[in-house]
Amino acid sequence: MKYFVATILTKGKKHDQGFYAESKKEAHYLAKIKYSGMVLKVTEASPPLEDQLRRLKESIFSNVKKRKLKPDGLIASIRQLAVMANAGISIHDSLREIADATTDQTLQIVLGTMADDINAGHSLSQSAHKFSFELGNLSLAMIELGEKTGNMAEALHKLANMLEEIRRNIIKFKKAMAYPRNVMIAMAIAFTVLISYVVPQFKAIFEQLHAELPLPTKILLFLEHLFNTYGLYVVGAIFIFIFVFKYMLNHSRDFRYKWHQFLLRLYLIKNIIMYSTLNRFTLVFSELIRAGIPIAEALETSIAMIDNLPLQERLLTVRATVEKGGSLHSGLAETKLFENMIIQMISAGESSGQLDSMMEKVMEYYKMRFDAIIDGLSEAVEPIMLFLIACMVILLALGIFLPMWDMGNAVNGRH
Repeated sequence: MKYFVATILTKGKKHDQGFYAESKKEAHYLAKIKYSGMVLKVTEASPPLEDQLRRLKESIFSNVKKRKLKPDGLIASIRQLAVMANAGISIHDSLREIADATTDQTLQIVLGTMADDINAGHSLSQSAHKFSFELGNLSLAMIELGEKTGNMAEALHKLANMLEEIRRNIIKFKKAMAYPRNVMIAMAIAFTVLISYVVPQFKAIFEQLHAELPLPTKILLFLEHLFNTYGLYVVGAIFIFIFVFKYMLNHSRDFRYKWHQFLLRLYLIKNIIMYSTLNRFTLVFSELIRAGIPIAEALETSIAMIDNLPLQERLLTVRATVEKGGSLHSGLAETKLFENMIIQMISAGESSGQLDSMMEKVMEYYKMRFDAIIDGLSEAVEPIMLFLIACMVILLALGIFLPMWDMGNAVNGRH
């Protein structure tokens, strides 16, 4: 965005107004609709120092604390937009009306800005890309589908259904994780209390022994010293770490790529990411194929909505294979992400000319696999939870009782 200054003549007086626009042409247009009076000239200029500092601050904190759209509000707005588009109301008027009616300030800003962009001559997809964080890649892909097929109402209706399905899965995930999360929080609080208040009581006794303490006891005493002496520093360091981590995740592609690679190696997490990604990919791809979009173009749109960078990179080779004249099933086989059964199904669909219906079956298969993982999540997490609890209990028990046993043996030996 560039900074422009418009000289406005109002009631015989000139005054300057500064604002941002993509180009000088857009700046002239915005100046005419934003300010009352005659626009004498519009010139590009350097932003004021105060404005530069404000934008720098926003750029630093925007990706750390971005405004999340509430799923219910977003889904309701998309459904309303689909109904209004189906009724023949223009997208601009629909966005403006929904923005004025909503009480969600973030949603109001997003929809209002998109309405202004469309009024300035931009397409809906171009404007939506500005809010990729708030809307999500799936929304961007389905909006592009609506523009390519010319049936925006149907694309928005399908998008609302997809987002509703994702929201249901998130709710199921949260419910499955509620019990393990609550247990671990309770254990963490209990462990902190024991370290902060109970262990210091034994510390004086251990110091009187003047003996070599076992490793568990040394660990407990170290944690007690860390918590009671540097507790605030530890909390501060944790907050700084989270801040830096989020900043690097949003500003460094290499860092984000390595983080995504790490997630794909974690127990259980890798399956959730893998099957949710393949489910969304096949879902969007099947919709694009059914709408008559060429395979290479459909792949480009479907792959663009994938969040995990290593998976996105592997799927990009499929588009390259197709563009060189290769078959879709051979390109998918080279990624080693799809099972042999899936490759055979897609190959049969290509041979019979029923790729769209076959891709729908593939999408249903990955949806079933993903749902199964979510449904069994609580049982899968239990072994990890029990292992962590056991480690905490053993550390406390051995750390406190081993020196006591040694002291008891020493006393018995003297007698």
